[in-house]
Amino acid sequence: MRASRSRPEVHLSHRSNWLRAGVLGANDGIVSTASLVLGVAASGASGGAIIVAGIAGLVAGALSMAAGEYVSVSSQRDAERADVRMEARELRRDPPGELRELAGIYEQRGLPPLLAQQVATALSRGGALRAHARDELGLDEARRARPFQAAWTSALSFSAGAALPLLAVAVTPASARVGATVVVTLLGLGALGEVGARLGGAPPGRAIVRVLAWGAAAMAVTAGIGALVGTVT
Repeated sequence: MRASRSRPEVHLSHRSNWLRAGVLGANDGIVSTASLVLGVAASGASGGAIIVAGIAGLVAGALSMAAGEYVSVSSQRDAERADVRMEARELRRDPPGELRELAGIYEQRGLPPLLAQQVATALSRGGALRAHARDELGLDEARRARPFQAAWTSALSFSAGAALPLLAVAVTPASARVGATVVVTLLGLGALGEVGARLGGAPPGRAIVRVLAWGAAAMAVTAGIGALVGTVT
């Protein structure tokens, strides 16, 4: 009997940067645009005004998401770089002390003192700053902040999400516009919750319930406000 070959484990944490931006962008696109068009529709506006408002919301939201993600992730990247520069200065000023510090980290993780010293020495020979950045600062290269990646991922995902309720409003008659938008939005949110959970390796049930509950609440509140404003004006 042939021994079965062990397959390498497939970890999901390397997806965290783009997965967060993509799921957040798509969710915002669906919820905000659906809430916007429902609020405008509830106010008694014409079909053309609803579509114009939806398109404006899509464009403004995509640009806002891209700018917000870029600024936020850039700040994170700046903090990471500042920590790395500080560590580089410490390595130039006190290499033996930094080596002891690195060995101490490995001891805290369970290695015997002698082995921890040997591991720290070997890794430092291959790149002391890289070893300190990874094991002391927790800055793994695969998880570093990438502002442009976060920006375009957020913009594209927001636009894709916003297109769902916008298309529902555009292609359905006035009498079915609200109902169709709600159904399409909830279906899109449910699919998004499942996809995000599976990509992240999490159980899909809780993610689906979470996005559906918040999306339904946002649409209900916005439609109520739109109806109230419509009666007043």
